[in-house]
Amino acid sequence: MTLSKIQDRISTDLSQFKDQDTVDLIVIGSGAAGFSAALNAAIEGARVLLVERMAHVGGTTALSAATAWVPGTRRGLEVNPDDTPERVATFLNNAVGDRSDPQMRQAFIDNGPKAIVHLEDNSELQFQVRMLHPDYLSELDGAVLRGRAIEPQPFDGKLLGPNIGLVRNPIPEFTVLGGMMVDRDDIFHLLRLTETFKSFSYCVRIVLRHYWDKLRYPRSTRWVMGNAMIGRMLYSYLKRKGLLVTQTEVTDFIQNDKGIQGVVLAQNGKRITLHSKGGVVLASGGFNRHAARRANLLPGAHENWSPAGPGHTGLAQDLALKAGAQMGTGSLSHAFWAPVSIRKRADGSTASFPHFVMDRGKPGMLTVDGEGQRYVNESTSYHLFGIAMQAHHAKTPCIPSWLVCDSGALKRYGLGMIRPGGKGLAPFLADGYLKQGSTVKDLALQLKVPVDALQATVARFNTMAQQGVDTDFQRGTTDYQRANGDATWPGPNPCLGGLTHGPFYAIALYPGDIGAATGLVANSNAQVLNAQGEVIHGLYACGNDMHSIMGGAYPAPGITIGPAITFGYLAAKHAIAKIPQKN
Repeated sequence: MTLSKIQDRISTDLSQFKDQDTVDLIVIGSGAAGFSAALNAAIEGARVLLVERMAHVGGTTALSAATAWVPGTRRGLEVNPDDTPERVATFLNNAVGDRSDPQMRQAFIDNGPKAIVHLEDNSELQFQVRMLHPDYLSELDGAVLRGRAIEPQPFDGKLLGPNIGLVRNPIPEFTVLGGMMVDRDDIFHLLRLTETFKSFSYCVRIVLRHYWDKLRYPRSTRWVMGNAMIGRMLYSYLKRKGLLVTQTEVTDFIQNDKGIQGVVLAQNGKRITLHSKGGVVLASGGFNRHAARRANLLPGAHENWSPAGPGHTGLAQDLALKAGAQMGTGSLSHAFWAPVSIRKRADGSTASFPHFVMDRGKPGMLTVDGEGQRYVNESTSYHLFGIAMQAHHAKTPCIPSWLVCDSGALKRYGLGMIRPGGKGLAPFLADGYLKQGSTVKDLALQLKVPVDALQATVARFNTMAQQGVDTDFQRGTTDYQRANGDATWPGPNPCLGGLTHGPFYAIALYPGDIGAATGLVANSNAQVLNAQGEVIHGLYACGNDMHSIMGGAYPAPGITIGPAITFGYLAAKHAIAKIPQKN
């Protein structure tokens, strides 16, 4: 289907409203959750206002891979027709247990496919499914290897016309050639650029387009992953005449005995009150940059370790708490985690690079603490890796930990912000991001860890790698771990390879929170509840503003975005149903 380009630049300031104006629904936050609520309401003909406190829309979603875990979608069932809601419930019961309300999980299982089909049938948000995308806890009963994780199809940013600059740019370190976005398909071909004509021609096409874009547009227009999801949702929302304001703070709720009736908005010194017939949906991203709540819930985790979006201040949650809401309890963790490496950019900002799957679990790599000892299965999920770092640090210093590899592994897989190929190491060595030693002993001296301990750790690891069995931490023993190894590795275990050829390298890892797990308690309609378990009428929460249905566990890829889209859909559906029908 051919899509038409949006010709007009939309207004994003408060001048489009008068004080005391009324809309059908107000949504706070423009990540996947907020856009889901706003777009689903707009599809039903509601007059919706989307409020974003930052200059760009997208939140953390725009920075992410934008995988959404939604079991039972029609595209997912095409690749895994044997999956059932009962099997999903079994898996979540095993993975989450009593850490969240099973009724909330069931609401997600029942309504997730409905949310996706509603968006795919009525908007330009379209998904694709990979033939291998395992649940992270693949060893649990009910897990599957494919069909539950869905990804947005690529999007042509040119279709946004003069509004192209509204979408948040991806993390620079996740791009190549000065801003070209790449997904796993692109990486596959880029790594095989000189090996096959198919990969060569593929790479020539996307690179030529990127440089052509740089001549004509303020940014590359071939969007994948998070930018593709937000681009598609923004495009569809604007086509539905949705209203948007950016750089706008919500300073107060309008509340009476009937519940939340509207908001007070502030922008560039202007302040107005807007009323909402259907209420207010909170989707502002959670508490991760709320100073007091962060200090209380995430002690010891520095804010600059977090790669999450910059707008997650938790201020909207403060307003909800003032209105009687409560924060959830009982989670495995208050946040979702990933090991990250840190580097100062040329402009002075801090790059926090999440180590998801590209390096730490590959052959020729291992992670050690401050004593030069392994303490974690490097192939485990990034969330469990981050939790393990913090638990171990209570006994033995491991923040930072050191991700160590040999020259072959660095060349084959890259290392954090360093691309595969092993070229251009000088600036990383110069600023200390990368440590190098001609021998393991030399590297240990660089890292200031005990030489004998690191040498013994590497020697033991090399022996286990040769045998293909990690008797210490069982690395490479589950389907998920092996899927993220190296299928072309000649050894007996795709996750295990020795560190044998110098020079040897290491980078520092820290536990970085990638999103909030603790949030506002809500029901299956995404209505926020007070301390007595009663509905606060007119107030909804979804995304990371809502207490996670995963209970702080991270059982599969996309377990934040999938529920975010689903409960955004449920919030919109419930809120719009309350609005008196026009004659």
